[in-house]
Formats: sequence, structure tokens, C-alpha cells
Amino acid sequence: MFLRKLFLLLCFLTASHPAIALEVGDELKLPELKTIQGKVFTQADYSKRFTIVQIWATTCPFCRFQNKNLDELLKKIEPKQVNLILLSVDKNTKVVEDYLEKNQYRFDVVMMTPDLAKRFGKRRWIPELYVIDPKGKIIQKDMGQMIDLDVYDLARFAR
Repeated sequence: MFLRKLFLLLCFLTASHPAIALEVGDELKLPELKTIQGKVFTQADYSKRFTIVQIWATTCPFCRFQNKNLDELLKKIEPKQVNLILLSVDKNTKVVEDYLEKNQYRFDVVMMTPDLAKRFGKRRWIPELYVIDPKGKIIQKDMGQMIDLDVYDLARFAR
């Protein structure tokens, strides 16, 4: 019995479990990301300015409100002052493209991949928003819909 428990413990410790959700203070090194619009974010982009990443879905009603506010935020800051990347968990790129066109949103969208899902870890809800400093450290995490003033306050990360 002891050997069986030890074996199970070793399996648990060495198995590739889904990553634990990221928290403030954790480091997150984003890979090069290509948006559905064709733009590429590189390490040079991440190291020059703060990066805001929101994980969302087109079917999420809370995401709809927050996306509207994020689009307004983009209108309030100068281009290239902050990296704003919306990471869609939708399975169909066409659905996301139609959503962006219908709402006339200007933000950059990347589709979720298994690698990105592993990097961000397990989520409990969406939207989930991270602010990452130029060194790759998570300095803010918000889960669920933020009120509009909190979204607009993200402009303080613009350089």
C-alpha cells in the first residue's frame, strides 16, 4: 500500500498538469504573437511598453461591455503607447472577425492556442485581464467585467 501511494504521489508531481492560473507578481514571457489582422507582436514590442492582455469570447456578455470600453481606451491614448492584445478563446476565427467588423473595433486579436493556454494557466471565468510590465512581470490582474472607469484607468500604463 505504501509503494502504491508513493507511486501515485510521484506521478502527480511529475505529470504535466494544466498550469496554475497566473497571479500578480508572476512572470509571463509572451511568445511572438500574430493577430488575426496580420500584425505581429515581438519581444521588442513587449520590452518597450506595458502589455495589456484580455482573455475573452464573442459569446460572453461581460466581454462585450468590456470590449467596448477597451476600444474607447484606445481612442484616449496615442498609438503605440501600450500593447493591447485581446486573446480570443473562440474556436472559429471567422466568428471573431465578424464580431470585430460588426462592432467596428480596432484592437488586435490573437486566437488562443494550446501554448498560450498553458502559459496563462487555468481560468475560472472571462473576461480576464492582465497588465504585464516591460520586464514580463504581471502587475495587475482583473477577473470578470471591470467598470468603465477602471478600464479607462488602464491609460496610466501608456508611455
